[in-house]
Amino acid sequence: MNYEANCKTTAMGVMPHKDPERALELALGLDIPFWPQLPRISFSEDMFAQLADGFPGTHINLEEKRVEFDTSRFAEELGEFSARMDDSDLYTIHDRNSMTYQRYLETDFSDRATIRGQFCGPVNLGFRVTDEEKRPLIYNDDVRSLLYDFALRKINLQYRQLAAKHSKAFVWVDEPGLGWVFNSHVGYNELQAQKDYRDFLDGFEGPRALHLCLNVHLPYLFELGLDILSIDAFQFETMPKGYSEDIARFLKGGGILSWGLVPTESVTLNPETPETLFKRLVNYWEVIARNSDVSSEQIARQALIAPAKCCIKNAVQVDMDEEDRKVAASCSDSQMEESLVERSFSYLGEISGMLREKYNL
Repeated sequence: MNYEANCKTTAMGVMPHKDPERALELALGLDIPFWPQLPRISFSEDMFAQLADGFPGTHINLEEKRVEFDTSRFAEELGEFSARMDDSDLYTIHDRNSMTYQRYLETDFSDRATIRGQFCGPVNLGFRVTDEEKRPLIYNDDVRSLLYDFALRKINLQYRQLAAKHSKAFVWVDEPGLGWVFNSHVGYNELQAQKDYRDFLDGFEGPRALHLCLNVHLPYLFELGLDILSIDAFQFETMPKGYSEDIARFLKGGGILSWGLVPTESVTLNPETPETLFKRLVNYWEVIARNSDVSSEQIARQALIAPAKCCIKNAVQVDMDEEDRKVAASCSDSQMEESLVERSFSYLGEISGMLREKYNL
């Protein structure tokens, strides 16, 4: 990446907002901005729909809010798709897919250290979308191979578009699907996924960046050859000592670790304050420093600070005082989600400020 992260803030792309301008304002308000994905407005903004658009055999069912796949249609459309494989129009994010992307590209980023994009990953979509026999696409060798290539082309085109706006741009892949390959009942295991993913990342034209919000074995992810890794660190509660050496090795190799720290659900966010989350993260880093040969200061220099999970969840109206409950009763679930996400974003800035002061960044 050729720059120090220094506890800058960023967030996942999916947001609950129904006002694109407000969502974009919030995304641009973080140190490392991104373009918001807004599935509450339309299913065409859903991460799976955005990746699947243009892939042979798929149909985006906007009314029923799902991506459909038919094997016969895949075979029928494959020839025409192959003839157009080098057409960039197949891989671009059109206005029909996003109300914010083109406006994001029109922004002046000259004062930013970097900017970011994102795309759903092939394993994530491969597990989520099924064929007519309810079989996940990831199990179909022919479909899986093309899906990896298709996703790579979309990611690289987005990277080129962002790099034209900022020389240090990057695109991370939203890939919680890599957490499912460890399930013994899954027909696509972690060894095959690791091999496929290394090949996939080797094709990146920009930094190799990955985001997961599931609990997954960190050493497995570090072995993929990443430059940037975004994880849900809040779920750790206490940092496992056994991860210390692997994290240290990743950082010494120049890697950047995005620490997903701030919850976006009321049940987990309401008991927390910026101070409690700051202390939690400092404790994590002290455990790593005590059990490896990297200092807390080095960890901070190569850290980003982000929400713990994607920024869209069903609002859970618990752990509220009476006044909060009165306010919540007058709000829709969407308004509650938006309020929680905006509070989470405000915490990010406060925590980042405390970390920068503590570590003299």
